[in-house]
Amino acid sequence: MTSGSRPVRVLVADDEALVRAGVRAILARDPQVEVVAEAADGHEAIALVRQHRPDVVLLDIQMPGLDGLTAVARLHREPTPVSVIMLTTFGQDAYVTRALEEGADGFLLKADDPRELLNGVRAVGAGGAYLSPRVAGRVIAGMRAHRAAHPLRPLERLTEREHEVLAGIGAGLSNAEIAGRLHLVEGTVKAHVSAILAKLGVRNRVEAAIAAHEAGLLAPPGGR
Repeated sequence: MTSGSRPVRVLVADDEALVRAGVRAILARDPQVEVVAEAADGHEAIALVRQHRPDVVLLDIQMPGLDGLTAVARLHREPTPVSVIMLTTFGQDAYVTRALEEGADGFLLKADDPRELLNGVRAVGAGGAYLSPRVAGRVIAGMRAHRAAHPLRPLERLTEREHEVLAGIGAGLSNAEIAGRLHLVEGTVKAHVSAILAKLGVRNRVEAAIAAHEAGLLAPPGGR
């Protein structure tokens, strides 16, 4: 994840050169975002991630050779995982659910307002999660249905500090923002987030945020 004034380093993976050029042009509007590489398929994306170590990968779903959903699963298993946002034309629930299950940190549609792309890259680059407003409501409803069928493990399993971090996740804060509020280093927050996901039996940060809301956890409006 990026910190301080260093730009968010982004890799764009899409099999259409025109789409890649459009995404690069949109991201160029923000001086705090830098496109470091482009890939035309999933295999090339994985190779370039290993070479350039970006903060965020924007992945199309339907690409030749290796599709985006398979690529995000492989990237999630890398020794140094990278944050991934799916950027696609296809907003079907099955695609969204699988992407999040495979480890994606965000899901955006190519039909979204360009500002959503910038907002998503900034949020995920800072350690957060981001969903297109066009799919967020359906995702939350689906995850709540899943939670009804697979009850959440008790929050009592969490330490006091993990409760505080979960409250920050529920408030939509990035790891860096949670670290600032709790006077922790960002790496410690990342470790707490991993522990929270495992203890609650949730699959990703989005489900953790829903769990925080359902439990009535709210991050304090100011620092501690």
